[in-house]
Amino acid sequence: MSLEKGIRPWGTYEVLLEGDYCKVKQIVVNQDQRLSYQYHKFREEVWTIVSGTALVVLDGQEIRLQPGEVIKIPLGSKHRIGNISESPLIFIEVQMGSYFGEDDIIRIQDDYER
Repeated sequence: MSLEKGIRPWGTYEVLLEGDYCKVKQIVVNQDQRLSYQYHKFREEVWTIVSGTALVVLDGQEIRLQPGEVIKIPLGSKHRIGNISESPLIFIEVQMGSYFGEDDIIRIQDDYER
């Protein structure tokens, strides 16, 4: 059972677990789409790729990830993920920290002018 679902310009997300010290989401990124280049003040993240090919930018470095690969996004690191495959990119995001609100997304660049 999902705790929360959301639709964004780049795809969808579903909150699978939310606790005091972590939040877990399944995120689906549509073909040729990407999330904003951003950072967080209150949480770090771990992404596990489930399906598709991801292009991650972590503090300016580009990293390609395939299903089964994992990347850690440290607190305060600038990051984004994009789908460079011909099918949806699906990944699990585990957030750890003291606050998980959407207002802890500090956008540096956004394709959708948010």
